[in-house]
Amino acid sequence: MNATEILALNSEEVRSRSIKVWKAIPTEKLNWKPDETALTCAEIIRHLLQGEFLFHQVMVGRSGKALANIVNPFEGKAFISVDDEIDFSMPYRKAFLEFIRLIPVNELNSIEIDLLDEGGYKKKLGEMLLRVSYHESVHTGQLLDYMRTMGIDRPKIWD
Repeated sequence: MNATEILALNSEEVRSRSIKVWKAIPTEKLNWKPDETALTCAEIIRHLLQGEFLFHQVMVGRSGKALANIVNPFEGKAFISVDDEIDFSMPYRKAFLEFIRLIPVNELNSIEIDLLDEGGYKKKLGEMLLRVSYHESVHTGQLLDYMRTMGIDRPKIWD
C-alpha cells in the first residue's frame, strides 16, 4: 500500500466513524447547540461535508484563490436530514477520494497549497490531506460531546 492509498483509507475510516455519530443523533436533536454562539449538530455535519468539498477545490487549484471560480453546491441548500446530506455529498466525496488515489506519491511533498491570502497557511499537499481528516475527527468528537451533554446515547466508534 502506498502513501496515497493510506491517505484515502484514512479518510474513509474517519468518515465511517463520523457517519455512525451523525446517524445516532435523533432528528429532533439536530438543531441543538450548547449555546447561542455554537453551531448546531446539523450545522457541524454540513460544515464537514461542505468543507471537504471546498478543501478539495483548494487542493486542485493549489490555492484558496481557486474558490473564487467554483460554484458551491452546498450554498443555500436546506438541511433536510442526515441521510439527505450524505446522499447529496456522495458525488463530491467520490471525486475527492479519486483525487487522493490519483496523486503521484512524489507530489505529496512537492506541491504546496497556499492559503496565506485567506488568513491561513502554506502546507504540503500530503499535510493538507491529513488536515482534512483531522478536521473531521475533531468535529466528530465535538458532536460526541454534544450528545453527552444532551444526555443521549453515543455510538461505539472504537471497534
